[in-house]
Amino acid sequence: MIGNFSQCMRWLLAHEGGYVDHPEDPGGETNLGVTRKVYENFCMAHDFVVKDMKELTPEDVTPIYKKNYWDEIRGNDLPSGLDWSVFDWAVNSGPGRSARCLQNIVNARADGDIGPMTLAAIAQFDAANLIDNMHSRRQKFYEKLKTFEHFGAGWTRRNDETKEQAHSLVLRFS
Repeated sequence: MIGNFSQCMRWLLAHEGGYVDHPEDPGGETNLGVTRKVYENFCMAHDFVVKDMKELTPEDVTPIYKKNYWDEIRGNDLPSGLDWSVFDWAVNSGPGRSARCLQNIVNARADGDIGPMTLAAIAQFDAANLIDNMHSRRQKFYEKLKTFEHFGAGWTRRNDETKEQAHSLVLRFS
């Protein structure tokens, strides 16, 4: 419920790193965690000039993360710490997947759209427990992916760091 977007963006960009074009990554060419397709679609929708992927800056990608992920998962309406947990997984695997997981945990209709009913259900739970449950389910999801062999160590590290950072936000604002 506290505006954690700026802090979450700092952590997210540390997780995402810089330019990559790994042959095993189905997302293809990526910079600061944003794929070429997502970047170009965002630029076209908002009448922005498309830059070379290697030249993207945090200022270029922050509006994408805000609109396509943070706002989609209602980050400003989630409890502190849980916002980061849901946001980071939304970026990594899609807002719908992250939202549906959270909805399943709180016994809300798992439609991938966090609305008033989901928020009311979330309010009945302890944020720290929700973070732990998100972490566990995210890890199980990763371990089932065929690319876990190539990316599993990094995903596991990221998931563990996200859990730790999310708990730090719970403690900071409790």
